[in-house]
Amino acid sequence: MNAVVSRLDGFGRGGWIAAMIVGFVLFWPLGLAILFYMIWSGRMGCGYQGTWNEHRAARWERKMSRMQEKMDRWNEFRQRMWGGGAPAGFAPSGNRAFDEYRSETIRRLEDEAQEFRDFLDRLRHAKDKAEFEQFMEDRKNRPLDVRGEEKPQG
Repeated sequence: MNAVVSRLDGFGRGGWIAAMIVGFVLFWPLGLAILFYMIWSGRMGCGYQGTWNEHRAARWERKMSRMQEKMDRWNEFRQRMWGGGAPAGFAPSGNRAFDEYRSETIRRLEDEAQEFRDFLDRLRHAKDKAEFEQFMEDRKNRPLDVRGEEKPQG
């Protein structure tokens, strides 16, 4: 058995896959057994070995550091090109008067949007307050039973 495993390991993952396919063709439980062995032993790269999990963690760490480097380069590029003064998503047009007008208009729209959100919050609060007062009024007017407790409605 060890000789067969070491011989298939010599062929790599392709040898194991070929053996699994041949196993399925000849006798399906044999192919299934080879598949489970490949997964369990980590030969498919999806086993539960500690080294595989460590490999995945290291790979994830490398990906995250590359992403951080890309973001840093992008921020440096953006800072060089636009000086950080242009509104998000807008590059300078080259016309200073237009850029100032655009910035002022965007700032004014953001202020109006904030005022509208504040108005909606006040409106919701007033509605909630009115509903609560109505609930308290209804509760106060409910009939009581002999013991002074509320009668069940229904």
